[in-house]
Amino acid sequence: MNENELYFSIFPNERFIDLGLYQFGMEQCSPSHSYGPAARNHFLFHYIISGTGTLYADDSTGTTKTYHLKSGEGFLIFPNQIKTYIADKELPWEYVWIEFDGLRAKEVMDTAGFSLDRPIFHTKQRDMSQKMEEELVYIATHSDETIFNIIGHLYLFLDYFMRSTVSTVVKGSTKLQDYYIKEAITYIEQNFQNDISVVDIANRLGINRSYFGKIFKQTLKQTPQEFLINYRMIKATELLRLTKMSIGDISKAVGYENQLHFSRAFKKIYNISPREWRNINAVNNM
Repeated sequence: MNENELYFSIFPNERFIDLGLYQFGMEQCSPSHSYGPAARNHFLFHYIISGTGTLYADDSTGTTKTYHLKSGEGFLIFPNQIKTYIADKELPWEYVWIEFDGLRAKEVMDTAGFSLDRPIFHTKQRDMSQKMEEELVYIATHSDETIFNIIGHLYLFLDYFMRSTVSTVVKGSTKLQDYYIKEAITYIEQNFQNDISVVDIANRLGINRSYFGKIFKQTLKQTPQEFLINYRMIKATELLRLTKMSIGDISKAVGYENQLHFSRAFKKIYNISPREWRNINAVNNM
């Protein structure tokens, strides 16, 4: 790519609940080109194709850490994490990046060993890294492909990403536990609009509530209640973005009879009210 050349696309569909794309692109930065300080609402991963640069990112204590990065490495930005990154003055980097999120996004990052204190990607498995780079470049340069094609390549990227990380930690689980988790998610998907509780889900599975909560959190890195709330909020953003339904009607459509309770839950996750989110993201505003 030539200096300052940029590929940039906004993914046209947000209906992929488990893992979905928001934006992606590729850029050859000019010397000392910088971004930030700023925060994003979703996970943001940059892979460095060539050149060097520096990342300044807050860790779990809020302390700003400095990372000097080169080609073949990458960095992960977490939702709402303050960061700044700057291309080298002499050898500015070219990188490809994707912004993604979903109910399983944090689970994937946890399994791969990433955290606010460990945001840097590097690997000794060059073959996996090369395949990962190829998938990222494909996504960045094929925005005209179907959404299923792009999502398919997102999953391939994540597969190579996890297999190429230095410190992948895979927690074992039994087939029976996997069955319980799958059935619980299916129940939530089919009943999120109703007044359901964690007890209802456990009873549906025929297992103890405490045991259900334990295996659910072990597998998905969040409690059943957190998963249910996140699922409802993602469904709410779909309705806010794609319809003209009132906030009250959307509240009821995702399982909240009390609009105030819905608005509080929404703001706790997205840091803005449902109405403000709609004003920014509604289709007719784009």
